[in-house]
Amino acid sequence: MADNRKVQTAAPLGAQISHMLKARGVEVIFGIPGVHNQEMYRGIEEAGITHVLARHEQGAGFMADGYARATGRPGVAYVITGPGLCNIMTPMGQAWSDSVPVLVLSSCLDETAATTGQLHQMLDQRAAADCVCDWSREARDPASAYHLIDRALTEFATKRARPKHVQVPIAVLEGMAEAAPAATPVTLRPAIAPDVAEDVAQALDAARKPLIILGGGAVQSARAWREVATRLGAATFTTYAGRGIMGADAPLDFGSYLARPDSAAVLAGADLVLAVGTELSQCDLWRDHPGHEAPLIRVDIDPAQLGGAAQRDRAVLADAGALAEALLARGLSGRGGWHAAEITAARARWRAESDAERPGIVPICDVLRAALPDDTMIYSDMTQFAYVAKEVWPMARPGHWHHPTGFGTLGYALPAAIGGAVARRGKPTVCIAGDYGFQYTVQELGTAVELGLSLPILLWDNSKLKEIEDSMVRAQIAPNAVIAHNPDFCALARAYGAHAEAPATPEALQDAVRAALVADRPTLIHMTAALSGR
Repeated sequence: MADNRKVQTAAPLGAQISHMLKARGVEVIFGIPGVHNQEMYRGIEEAGITHVLARHEQGAGFMADGYARATGRPGVAYVITGPGLCNIMTPMGQAWSDSVPVLVLSSCLDETAATTGQLHQMLDQRAAADCVCDWSREARDPASAYHLIDRALTEFATKRARPKHVQVPIAVLEGMAEAAPAATPVTLRPAIAPDVAEDVAQALDAARKPLIILGGGAVQSARAWREVATRLGAATFTTYAGRGIMGADAPLDFGSYLARPDSAAVLAGADLVLAVGTELSQCDLWRDHPGHEAPLIRVDIDPAQLGGAAQRDRAVLADAGALAEALLARGLSGRGGWHAAEITAARARWRAESDAERPGIVPICDVLRAALPDDTMIYSDMTQFAYVAKEVWPMARPGHWHHPTGFGTLGYALPAAIGGAVARRGKPTVCIAGDYGFQYTVQELGTAVELGLSLPILLWDNSKLKEIEDSMVRAQIAPNAVIAHNPDFCALARAYGAHAEAPATPEALQDAVRAALVADRPTLIHMTAALSGR
């Protein structure tokens, strides 16, 4: 006898959203369930998505950020109404500063205009989130929810990545909805116009000493830009976000020393500067002007970054990879105006300056670099150790060191490294944090232990806010409020169920790191300046 029952495709919208995300390629969601967003959790397991339970929504946001940076795919987080969304706003602001594709999905109250005193109520949570992301929208029916999610995913793939927020009223999440429609195929970023590529190529051909500055926007096309620079005989700088694009040993690469004051003199010696995928922001330069006197060509996918160019500068709206491929296809000729010896000398001088400014860190960087595989992915926090390492630690590969540039939040490294380790199971991932910032998100150790992550956590402990103390001294302010009581970090890590080590020698530090990379759980490795022997 034939079964004539109608197939039931309707389900609560919260469940349908998880199924939609799975169909769009989402494998992992970071978050914390609550009574307001529990309908979103109805569909996670049946859709076959892995959920990572954070200990705080800030941790969930940074985990989504770290996952996105490791994979190049969107990081997704589920949070509740009101405080849950507020708690994740700091990670959203960081993702906005660093162009990271993070999608935050939250519940919201059904009505707030005429009713007060509701659980988790805010005056306007959608508008609050709008201050720290690309856009924040409310979906009041299933079709709108599906449209906004697809809009976010499409924009992640086709333009500069910025975080997005979609909120859905509780009653709409609970209501029945048909499944989301199939995804519409999207043509990715278009190729660059031939005449634009030709103009850039002619300018490069005519230059005797071209200098290329490569930022985070050039990471995905690193191989092509390395070839462009090599064919031209161009010197290069990389921003902190662009580290590794040129590899660790390129003879004409000045490295990530762009923020050194006398790098301005290097730029002044170029007869053409090409800046690719970088804002040349305060956090890239720490001065008002790069220093160039020759024309500068700025290439960026984001038109907002190309306004206000100086009279002799030129703005090119283009995808970095498309331009590099077009230049290589057209052919380039170099003049060989740069000399490797002068670049090597400059790098040595700047390394010595960095060592003198924050003593004891450079030798430990060298010890750690020798112990880690080239494909190690590192997540660092706002700490003096990272400030030095970002300059002196050569990177063999691009996109393998992630730092909270721009927004500059403390507490980033541990949860972001957890997100990266989830994405990179079986590959080396490392966290670097300072003693103060580590305590912002220390509770996420519980998540790392729960997941059994082989994650070395390198904790730089100088027992104070040393960078702030140094800044106060330079400003002739008597240092105050820069010393806080620290816990026994190793005991704290063990209380969470993690391993902990406090190596006393450089050799012991290397042994601890190598063991941590294959351990059955995270390992906190306590480091002090005594390791450098100074």
